[in-house]
Amino acid sequence: MNRLRLIGFSLALSAFIYACKVQMATNTPVNTSPTTVAAVAVVDKDTALPLAPFSITPLTPEQSQQAFVLPPGYHMELVASEPMITEPVAIAWDGNARMYVAQMETYTQDADGTGTKDKKSRVMLLEDTNNDGKMDKSTVFIKDLMLPRMILCVNHELLVNETDTYDIFSYKDTNGDGVADERKPVYVLGKVAPGNLEHQRSGLDWNLDNYIYQTVDPIRFRYVGGVLKPDSLHSGSNGQWGLTHDNYGRLYFSRGGGENAGSGFQINPKYGALEFADAYSEEKFSPVWSRISNPEVQGGAPRLRPDSTLNHFTSGNGQSIFRGDRLPADLVGDYLINEPVARIIRRAKVINREGKTYLEKVYEHKEFIASTDFFFRPVNTYTGPDGLLYVIDMNRGVIQESNWTKKGTFLRGKIDQYGLDKINQRGRIWRLVHDSYKPGPKPNMLDVPAGTLVGYLDHPNGWWRDNAQKQLVILGDKSVVPALKQMATGQKGASALGRLHALWTLEGLDAVDKDLLTAALKDSDAQVRRASIWISERYLTQNDTDMMARVGNLVNDENYDVKTQLLLSLGANKNERAQQITQDLLVRNPDNQMLARVKTSIAKNEDAKVYGMKLGGFTPAERKLIVSGGEIYKGMCSPCHGGDGNGLPTNAAPALRGAKHLNHDKDFAIRILLHGLKGPIEGKSYPSEMASMKDNTDEWIASVVSYIRYEFVGTSSRAIKGRQSAVVQPDEIKKVREAYASSRDPWTIDELEKQLLPASTPK
Repeated sequence: MNRLRLIGFSLALSAFIYACKVQMATNTPVNTSPTTVAAVAVVDKDTALPLAPFSITPLTPEQSQQAFVLPPGYHMELVASEPMITEPVAIAWDGNARMYVAQMETYTQDADGTGTKDKKSRVMLLEDTNNDGKMDKSTVFIKDLMLPRMILCVNHELLVNETDTYDIFSYKDTNGDGVADERKPVYVLGKVAPGNLEHQRSGLDWNLDNYIYQTVDPIRFRYVGGVLKPDSLHSGSNGQWGLTHDNYGRLYFSRGGGENAGSGFQINPKYGALEFADAYSEEKFSPVWSRISNPEVQGGAPRLRPDSTLNHFTSGNGQSIFRGDRLPADLVGDYLINEPVARIIRRAKVINREGKTYLEKVYEHKEFIASTDFFFRPVNTYTGPDGLLYVIDMNRGVIQESNWTKKGTFLRGKIDQYGLDKINQRGRIWRLVHDSYKPGPKPNMLDVPAGTLVGYLDHPNGWWRDNAQKQLVILGDKSVVPALKQMATGQKGASALGRLHALWTLEGLDAVDKDLLTAALKDSDAQVRRASIWISERYLTQNDTDMMARVGNLVNDENYDVKTQLLLSLGANKNERAQQITQDLLVRNPDNQMLARVKTSIAKNEDAKVYGMKLGGFTPAERKLIVSGGEIYKGMCSPCHGGDGNGLPTNAAPALRGAKHLNHDKDFAIRILLHGLKGPIEGKSYPSEMASMKDNTDEWIASVVSYIRYEFVGTSSRAIKGRQSAVVQPDEIKKVREAYASSRDPWTIDELEKQLLPASTPK
């Protein structure tokens, strides 16, 4: 034992000496004062690997590049940094690989969030003119925006959504100077999007199925005739910051607020919601492994190990499935997700077992990408047109929005102690490169004939396939339909992925027919067969019995993804033949967990479509409040409390279904939403407090309270009565708000009980 301790001490000492040498070589002071160095090296008890000492002196891009800890053979290259970009949060490439960068330049510029909603943010246009991987030309494409959060390139235009609005506008540069001079609406609701900016949408992900998806709001879009046509998702959307898809159109959301490292990847939200508690091991997958101390954690001491490293995902975001062709092949298809508090990027394998998707981490007690730069803040990852992995690094002191950095909180104490709110207006874009990397050609997909694009549908890089399909659908040139049909049916020797993209491109051009789909139903690749069932819904929903019989022939398919899609596509159909097929499918696979749960999810989704029918006893105005509250809850609250109100496996927040205080008195819920809640709840502590929602309107809060009181009451007589009187009116919110006109701290349960419960009421 003494020998082991000596080895551990020697490792730690060696690491400290090495780190000091590195710091001195880069002119970064070491241990010069308590304000520049917060810790010396410590030994991680689980790995016996030393952690690096951390400095809170900001690093230059060149110094930061040396601070990455990567697997052998990998290195990071700088693509762009300040002053060319500042506060980057998202990027998008057009068909010619020009990069647009959305910047939230007023995000948490001090711990109180001063000026957050000022319209001073921009979208930058960056170009790499010599194809060396580093951006060397930049222009301000759009200025005077409020925290742009979603961007998507369509042909020569850029779609942009800003914070606090549902509206999406298209911007175009008509004279070639790199500055947008034409702006037009593509989706306009004309009303304010409520909620804290961390709880608003992200995405605009053009998926394989030609729908454009986003997080939070229960809606997806089709781009038709230059505008976005909305389509409702009846069971709500999913996630918070970050959205991606894999080669087969499977969407991957994240739920940072729920301390969840991945979610929403079992079925498309069109069919409902489906999560499995064992989709990844909470014990093995949720712990994170930083290479430096992470003292400024919102959850405080319970979220820190003795060595001050983060012990668990708290803000998983910006995930991607790597689909490029210029990094080692074993990375393709892997799931990557950021944890900016730990300064790491997790890598996981995506495992399919009998139709159910699992995530399994690749490395034990270490991460795929880590940094000893204290200000490394990864917020998004992408597969790039060059086949490499791109990482968006805000490189700043405070990563949380000011609602969570209030005076008196653990986090605020650390921010003030280290002066973290002074480190902003920075930002880096990195790309991960392997020693074996050989550059390929630069894409040129704009202003080329549609026929040229068809060949790119079989490109080994998923970015090329996606963008070729998108461009073909936008162009709408049906002269390529014969070539696409030949590709989709295997007559041109295309790979399975090429056939898959050809099939979906035909769907986007409205050029599929039953003969084409029937041929695809017999494809040797399971994912092509699955896609054919999916696309066949245009016939199945019209009760086309001929097509129903054709897809029904796959009831005994050997692949569970195919069987699952068959159930998804037919499970809600009331046609007798459709019901027989789904019944046969379930009877023949009685032990398959995926199919059983899909059937339940479909039933719940159908209930959601007719949810208004359950509210017959309420007035139209009351029904509107409850339904509106349900939409808000599913998009914003479910990431922490669970879509069914039963909480999450991560125990990020208490369950609401049957909660004692929720059932007892509406004033509990009103005050909690207005002012927040902290401390133990019925003897149990949670990693973070409930934030104040007071910035939202009275009607917004009334709708959320009305929904949770309607949906999550228990079965007691008091609860049933509470359901019948669930609705809370906006003037009731206003009354409580006015009673606390001056700001107040979040409530504790003890405070609420003393104020709101009769003295004789037992606790």
